[in-house]
This record gives sequence, structure tokens and C-alpha cells, in this order.
Amino acid sequence: MALDIIGYTVYSGSIVFLMINWSALPEKVPAHFNAAGEVDRFGPKVEMIILPIAGAFVAGLMQWIERFPEKHNYPQRLNENNVKEFYLVSRKMMNRLKNICLLFFALSSFEIITIAQGLENPLGNWLFPALIVSVAIVIVYGIIKQVKIR
Repeated sequence: MALDIIGYTVYSGSIVFLMINWSALPEKVPAHFNAAGEVDRFGPKVEMIILPIAGAFVAGLMQWIERFPEKHNYPQRLNENNVKEFYLVSRKMMNRLKNICLLFFALSSFEIITIAQGLENPLGNWLFPALIVSVAIVIVYGIIKQVKIR
């Protein structure tokens, strides 16, 4: 899928960006942000490795879940006439959510690197709210698509 190409490319690019900037990072980097998007904890730069590892784990798990739509949760009106539609809608929803997660991990890494290097936060305080809104949109859209299946 095109979304997979975008998601994995941006995610891989963030890993390359981290590798390129590793030596320029200070020993302490932003490690946590509060609800206002302000850094409230600094940690050793080795903690930067957690984001790509967590991203790979989440992507792998969601990719695996995406492959087994028969295990997803469906309404009681699921039957042999509409099962393919339900499975397709569910798989697409999982795919979109997986790629949103990949983008979130990539953008988080980019944000931490730029802040650690003393540059202005390029994403402002919008990263986490954008994640919540985009996940909600994908889920609501998926539910609406499922409601329309007869």
C-alpha cells in the first residue's frame, strides 16, 4: 500500500537522520514533554535509541494484527455475505493507524533532535494533539464505514 511506503520511508528516514546527527547531539537530550509541549525531563542521548526500537515493535505488532482481520472485533451482523467488506475496512483502519504511529515516532525523533541541538521546535506544540486527532479520525471513519456495511 502507498501508506506503507510513506510510513516506512519517513520512519527509516528518521533513523538515518538520528544516525547522521548522533555525534552532534549533546550528552543530555529532551526525554519527556509535558501537556503544553515543553521539555520537562532531559536524559542521556542513548535514550534516543528507544524511539526507533519502540517504533519497530509497534509497527511489527500492528502489521501482524493487520494480517489477521478474522481476529478483529466485529458487530453481530457479520455474515458470509459481508465478511470481505468488514475485513477490508478493518485491515485498512489498522494500516492507517500503524502508519500514523510510524509518523509519530519519526516526528518525535526529529523534534527531540532539533530541540537538543538548540534549534526552535519546528513542530510547535502540535505533535501530540495531532496524533490524538488523527487517530480519532481514522477510528471514527472506520466505524462509519462499518456501519454502512449491510
